[in-house]
Formats: sequence, structure tokens, C-alpha cells
Amino acid sequence: MSTLELTRTVFMGSPEFALLTLQALAESLLVVGVVTQPDRPAGRGRVLTPPPVKLLAQSLGFPVIQPRRLREAEAMEQLRLWAPDLIVVAAFGQILRPAVLELPRYGCINVHASLLPRWRGAAPIQAALLAGDEHSGVTIMRMDAGIDTGPTLSQRSLAVLPEDNTLSLGARLAELGAQLLLETLPGYLNGELLPQPQAEIGATYAPMLKKEEGALDFTRPAEDLARQVRAFYPWPGAFTYWNDLLLKIHRAHAISISGYAPGHRLIHDGLPAIATPAGLLVIDELQPAGKKSLPGQQFLQGARIWGSA
Repeated sequence: MSTLELTRTVFMGSPEFALLTLQALAESLLVVGVVTQPDRPAGRGRVLTPPPVKLLAQSLGFPVIQPRRLREAEAMEQLRLWAPDLIVVAAFGQILRPAVLELPRYGCINVHASLLPRWRGAAPIQAALLAGDEHSGVTIMRMDAGIDTGPTLSQRSLAVLPEDNTLSLGARLAELGAQLLLETLPGYLNGELLPQPQAEIGATYAPMLKKEEGALDFTRPAEDLARQVRAFYPWPGAFTYWNDLLLKIHRAHAISISGYAPGHRLIHDGLPAIATPAGLLVIDELQPAGKKSLPGQQFLQGARIWGSA
């Protein structure tokens, strides 16, 4: 058996972004355990829901732990019992302390969804879309005590498409990350590929998003708001209010028509639109509170006074 197949590996991840990485590890390395976030209430019914990684790990027959904090004594004891040679992390959602970072002999390797040092932090995909980046990518790095500041092993970029949102771009980056990880690990584990320090020039930070940041501010240019809609889909979601009704905006685009006061509502080509100081935000798909998502044209059928203010 190869060094790769004999490498005792613990995987840490939680959301859908991490699934392809876990699947790739399961097919190539000796996965001895999986760490993921606790089950949490989700959806309109607030039903206790397991993270996607837990479901996949269980289907693959891997033991799973879900500590609220990785530093808990019980979680640390389980990590030591698993005796990993390597820990691989992909969108885990918790900071790894030195006691964890120093546990495996090959260290902790992170699959990070940006071209480091640009967009260190918890929300790199959303940050790239908000900034209008033309390219994004994945970095394979060895973790240190900082937030995505560790030395890098490999990096690969891809183009951000005009219609990309966090869901679509994240899916492509997840696939790229799993592929790049498997290409990188053999050279790293046999000592041929050495981690390279990150440059601090060009470093930017993408902090965790909050729900309230989804509020659309119509004093900003329409193009900025269109980016916000794409960056915040599916979570935390871009939103506005109409007649005190919350409207979640799932898809929208900007057009360069002016002459209306910011916040003015109108109908453009059969779609609801809202004016900004620079263009219109045209709403392609939205979801009124408590209802299903629907196309903009269909929404207007029941919103006859949309363009009256």
C-alpha cells in the first residue's frame, strides 16, 4: 500500500462545500474519524438538522463526533485515540487551537476557497462576489495559529461567471478543491512539496456574515446590489421590505437606467425594479415572507400597486 493509503486521517468539515473533499479522502486515504458541527435547528419548522458532512460520513461508515467546541476534553481525547497522521479541514466552522494543530505529524491541511492571501476568513466566496472579483480559486495550505495565514502548498484559480452566486461558485470551488487536494497530498506527504510562506501584500479578510447584512440599501449603485444578491444567496439572503412585508431577493440584475429617486419602485420589462443613484435593480426572482419563491412577473400579478411609490 502507498503512503497515501496508510495515512491515518481525520477530516473536519460541516457544509456542502466539504462533501467532495471528504468523498475524495475516503477513496484515497485511511479516514479514521470525522469531526463536524452539532445538529442545529433549520428551516421554517426549526427541525433539528444534521450538517451535510455528518450524513455523508455516516453513510461511509466513519465514526463522527460533533463537539460544540473542539477544545472540549472529550473531543480532544477522541482525537488522541484516533491518532491521526494528518488532519484535513474544509469549511469546518471552528478555530483549531495549537493542541490540535500540533497533534498529527503531518499537521493540519486546509482546503480554503480563495486565492490566498486574498480573502482570508470565514466567507471568502461571498467576499469575492461582493467585490466583483473576476477570478476566484482554491488554496491548499498548512494551518497555523492565525486565521488562514499558514504557508501554502498549492493553488488553482477559476473564472467567476457573471451569473455566479455563492451556491454555484461554491459548487465549482468544492470540486476544484477536492481535486487539488488529491494532487497535492502525495508530494507533501513524501517531503517533495514544501509549504511556502504567504505574502502579506494583498492580504484581505472576509469575516463571517450576519443576517442583517443582507438588507439592500438603495442609496448604493444597482451593480453593487446585484452583487450582494448573488453573494448572499442562499445564505444569509438579500432582502428588502414592501408595505411592511419582507421580500427575500433570490435573483436580480442591474441595468443602467437613471432618472428615478433612490428607492422608487417601478416595473421594467414586466419585472419589479427599484431605483438607485446609479441604475435600476431589476428583480428576477423573490420570495415574500411565508410564501414560496416565485418569478418577478408572477409576483407582480398579485402586487398591483408595486409601481405606485
